[in-house]
Amino acid sequence: MLCISLKNKICTVWVCFILFAQVSAALAQTPQYPPAEKVARDFKALLNRPIVDFKPEFTNIRMDSIQVDKGSIYTEETERMPILIYKPVIKGQTKFPVVIFLHGTGGNKDGGDTKAMFTKLAKLGIMGVAIDARYHGQRIPGGAHGSKEYTEAAYQAFKTNDNTHHAYPFLYDTSYDLWRLVDYLITRPDVKADRIGMGGISMGGIETWMAASVDTRVHATVLGIAVQSFKWSLDNNKWQGRAGTINDAHKKATRDLGDSTVNQANVKAVWDKILPGITDEFDCPSMIRLFAPRPLLILSKDKDPNNPYPGAQIGFATATEAYKAQNAADKLDIVVQPNLGHVFNAKDMEMTCQFFCKYLLN
Repeated sequence: MLCISLKNKICTVWVCFILFAQVSAALAQTPQYPPAEKVARDFKALLNRPIVDFKPEFTNIRMDSIQVDKGSIYTEETERMPILIYKPVIKGQTKFPVVIFLHGTGGNKDGGDTKAMFTKLAKLGIMGVAIDARYHGQRIPGGAHGSKEYTEAAYQAFKTNDNTHHAYPFLYDTSYDLWRLVDYLITRPDVKADRIGMGGISMGGIETWMAASVDTRVHATVLGIAVQSFKWSLDNNKWQGRAGTINDAHKKATRDLGDSTVNQANVKAVWDKILPGITDEFDCPSMIRLFAPRPLLILSKDKDPNNPYPGAQIGFATATEAYKAQNAADKLDIVVQPNLGHVFNAKDMEMTCQFFCKYLLN
């Protein structure tokens, strides 16, 4: 892997870029996606639902250089979303850039790694915002049991034939919550509405590319171990890692479908029901095009079983092509750490902080 160093006044970022031959090979495997404008329109239509009052409720704790606000907003009539905000305390400054950063499967907004990142960013003048994804953390009465409730919700969504309310607990519904979170943040007098960043790890990274790709209010984005092609993984029998994140849901659906083992066909049946369009226009290589020309950092690993590398390369290729088409190649950074699996490490966290400082503080 060839590496280059990009230097700016805030930090030094080592960026591994995909060689031209690899991009060309990946593009050769790329399906013909609808125009980007249609993808955005269709995804918004799929998740469209009644707008409700936020009914925000927050309490705050003041520390030396940070104020921690803990509370919630409503994103739907019965969906109260817990929020944690790390707000800088800087004399003479009342408005701040914002980074929304999302946890992975089984995590929650109070995770130690993100807390450390938010604390660091707050001291640099950037507000940090964390949420509990659907069926995670405080969104389960008494607290979630890792991913147990999330997995069960995915199975129930597969079982139901109720078309009066489209529940998409696996990835899609939290993506909708993120749009409403941005709606709320831009109403706050302490937020710089033109300097909102978003990022996430694994599940949170996928929810990020789903939500932020079509929401141009998000100025800069980081996708941590999240870029892949759902279609490629199905076509090439590499679906096991992603399906494993909701393994019990797939096992139960397999029995309902009359199969003895989880296989390519019944995984596709589950995805078609609970993630409609995910192997077509809403797959990552299609939606990632919508980020151009906004700043985008992709953090991947070449041995990641959840995001198989050949499928991820298709996403790298479509993103590269879109950024080149808008003369914005300098706004796209792709970093692939070799010989690592599905991990988000200290180097990733450091690059994430550097990236947001570069694009949100200037």
